[in-house]
Amino acid sequence: MVNLVLRRGLVVATDAAPATGEQRIVVEIDGTRRPAVADVALVGASAVGDDVVVNAQAIDLRLGSGGFDVVHVNLTRGLGGAGVPGAHVMKLNYSSLQHAVLPVEEELDAAAPAPRREDDGGAVGIFGLHGQLAPIAWAIAETTAGPPPRVGYVQTAGGALPGGHSRVVADLLDRSLLAGHLTASPAYGGRDGEAITTIGAIDHAIAVLGWDVVLCGPGPGILGSGSRLGHGGMAALDTAHAALALGYPTVLCARMSDGDPRERHRGISHHTRTVVDLLLQPVQIPLPAGVLPPEDHGFHAWPAFATDVDAYVASGLPARTMGRTAAKDPAFFAAALACGMHLARAGQTAGP
Repeated sequence: MVNLVLRRGLVVATDAAPATGEQRIVVEIDGTRRPAVADVALVGASAVGDDVVVNAQAIDLRLGSGGFDVVHVNLTRGLGGAGVPGAHVMKLNYSSLQHAVLPVEEELDAAAPAPRREDDGGAVGIFGLHGQLAPIAWAIAETTAGPPPRVGYVQTAGGALPGGHSRVVADLLDRSLLAGHLTASPAYGGRDGEAITTIGAIDHAIAVLGWDVVLCGPGPGILGSGSRLGHGGMAALDTAHAALALGYPTVLCARMSDGDPRERHRGISHHTRTVVDLLLQPVQIPLPAGVLPPEDHGFHAWPAFATDVDAYVASGLPARTMGRTAAKDPAFFAAALACGMHLARAGQTAGP
């Protein structure tokens, strides 16, 4: 049995290729035209007439968020790659897409980072769904009085791995709501560097890049099985322990919903409740005003914030989650806004 679903096709239409990130194309396979993407930094740009091999698994499975083919190799023009000069550390190692990167950890002191105190600066916000990133970043900027803190994004495991896959990240960078983008662990292609580990990315972001607030979470999409531990949201547990080990104030964004048809995600989602249950040290978990924390979780702090979902929607930033608008699922966005409002305070404390 061969598990990798590869098909050979012909490129019949393309968008303009960006310098980095993904190029959207159309590939014809056995007479059928299918949407596809090419990670330009990884496999190069595509042009009409190119002979390509694509991974066809997502369309075959009818995945909603990943319903497109992915270029595995461009046979016409993608066989002359030279790699990154001087790079020697592999990402996606021992797979057919392994490639060498320059890890940001090498810019830090070779010794293990010393534990930090809360008054040393820096705060870490952790989220479990990529859809929470935009409202968190927007709320930080809107809530901050005076010069806003420098806010950056560390992309972790749990969702899409290519750093260029998220158009939301590109928009937030363009709006200066994010100061930068690092990719950590298996994620790759961050605009501002590659980290071998999430803890290395957090330390680099604060100690070298000077970010006041580091937002950590997965790229678009999420791995999920419906089980208690088998989902991408569990990456938040490791990220929280990394931030706590470094001594930074650690804030967890609650995943909430009042529109999800699945009972396990209504109110405070089981994704958040599971991470909260397993955390070894207390964190702060902001909630929208009027929402009560679970009775059995006094170990953590649950500050409350009055949020304005309508103002966020008016910003023009993405306001849909799992196909639902903010009007149909306001709790999802309110929880992310509450997280951002709390981080705005932490960022001001951490900033210059």
